[in-house]
Amino acid sequence: MLSRRSVRESTYSHGARMLKLTALKAASTLTDVAILLDIKPGMLSYTLYKKPKAALYSTFTIPKRFGGTREISAPSKELKIIQHRLTLLLELCQVEINASQGHTEDTSKSGIAHGFKKNHSILTNARPHVARRRVFNVDLHDFFGSINFGRVRGFFIANKHFALAPKVATILAQIACHNNKLPQGSPCSPIISNFIGHTLDILLVRLAKATDCTYTRYADDLTFSSNKPKFSSRVARQPDPDLHEWEPGHELQRALKRSGFSLNDKKTRMQYRDSRQIVTGLTVNRKPNVPATYRYTVRAMAHSLFTTGSFNFVGKTGDSKEGDVITKTPGTKAQLLGMLAYIDFVDFRNRQLREENGLPPVNTLGRIALFRRVLYFDYFYSASAPLIICEGKTDNVYIRCAIKSLASKYPDLATSESPPKLTVKLFKYAERRTHHVTEIAGGVGGLCKLIKNYHADVTSTFKAPASKYPVIILIDNDSGANGVFGAIAGITGKHRPTGNESFIHVTANLYVVPTPLLPDVDKTEIEDFFDTKTLETKLNGKTFDPRNDTDSAKHYGKAAFARDVVAKGSTTIDFSGFLGVLDRIVEAMVDYYSKHPSRGPTIAKPPGITASSTT
Repeated sequence: MLSRRSVRESTYSHGARMLKLTALKAASTLTDVAILLDIKPGMLSYTLYKKPKAALYSTFTIPKRFGGTREISAPSKELKIIQHRLTLLLELCQVEINASQGHTEDTSKSGIAHGFKKNHSILTNARPHVARRRVFNVDLHDFFGSINFGRVRGFFIANKHFALAPKVATILAQIACHNNKLPQGSPCSPIISNFIGHTLDILLVRLAKATDCTYTRYADDLTFSSNKPKFSSRVARQPDPDLHEWEPGHELQRALKRSGFSLNDKKTRMQYRDSRQIVTGLTVNRKPNVPATYRYTVRAMAHSLFTTGSFNFVGKTGDSKEGDVITKTPGTKAQLLGMLAYIDFVDFRNRQLREENGLPPVNTLGRIALFRRVLYFDYFYSASAPLIICEGKTDNVYIRCAIKSLASKYPDLATSESPPKLTVKLFKYAERRTHHVTEIAGGVGGLCKLIKNYHADVTSTFKAPASKYPVIILIDNDSGANGVFGAIAGITGKHRPTGNESFIHVTANLYVVPTPLLPDVDKTEIEDFFDTKTLETKLNGKTFDPRNDTDSAKHYGKAAFARDVVAKGSTTIDFSGFLGVLDRIVEAMVDYYSKHPSRGPTIAKPPGITASSTT
């Protein structure tokens, strides 16, 4: 048995990344495995051998992108941690194996297996098959389910790179398997399936090379393509030349049987150059792309959402040789956003590839605009609660803490329980698509685009009833507000706001609230409403300076102020200076509810105000 110290030193010491596999091969006990996974042996032992099996997983179904459902077995919290650690360990072992064979880290331009791998995707799987005379697709039957406990254990014992002690191999299989198979939903099922599927890949690469074909695999989806006038019968054959029906060739079937897999006969198809060729859901006739029919379906769903507030999700089931069965079920915005994100991902990767090859970009502005409109409809037009949009992440921290501190005065903004919970939402600046698609970035420039885009969408696209809740943009009442005020004047056709207004209604359910002006002060920003004691808090001897070009040797900026001063000290900070700011937010809410009583709360709530607003 390895000593705990030696295992840890070989596994986690600086520069010892290449020793992961060495340490795993030297392990012989459950304790050794636990150390390598950086978890307590007792936790591993209890989870595997004492915790009731029924408590280790919860099973449910999820819809597939193109219709149908998939059963997921989700591990318990403790088991998921263990499986995640095992995944990380096996990934580093894979790096060591690749390096021992003279291979560098996988890139997006190489590889045979493309599923569940870094820098690989359905796009990298489809690209090798672009512009081919014929494309032949077959699917493996019950891919994860066909990899049972014995196969996992046997692989770790017999594989020359691992050659683990039988007891250790047994423990890894116990961590990975559920009901005697790799479950869909486990973090370690993908990498283990790729390890075991590599045996099949080796055989099929040899077959493809011998028959002038190109071969790739994405999980259970196998693809062969060729430009030869005659497709090799060793890979695919026609039982009847007069019919367009193909079946796997004898050598392909033999390789699958040798590797312990079988085919899903319903998903075997040959695709010709003069018809649409699909590889992992993407057309490959000229370039990997989302099929036009898929994009048209998404566009129709979005149109229905914009005009009626609902849509039918169009999917398919069956996948039989006689044709797919089209289904229509009530759709959700999450489904539609997922489909648009899928289209945007493919477009984004194609743009990257064209840039790398020095080619001009393809115009996809229409698809980006559609994605943006659906996001705007979801975020703003059909908001599920009053939404506050601040100028950035730090302002979100300020407002959240201020509302919680003053919750007893503002029942419209937070609950009265302890600790209070916000009943309004704060817009999150987090995802890449926030910048790329919505054009909403922190700062005044992004807010101006939001106002203009949203107004255009409301007037030309959105016909469904607007949300019963308002969307409120909170801005600093300084020189930066001029751009926002100009945008508002252009939309409303009224005089440019002065900044003295408590709130400005822009369009539909959209409002703008400028921070209140203070006595003898003609400009304010949100930090002005903190008390002097808070603003003068020192961090590591440095003082707070909200300017972006602050001297970091003497001062700290907004991010540190929000994180280390406001958030951490929120229970002791005096937030009374924010009363006027919150008053204005509530006044905007009440204005919207009063104009739309059928949409708003049953009783139009008066502001929970104790301080008067500046008007």
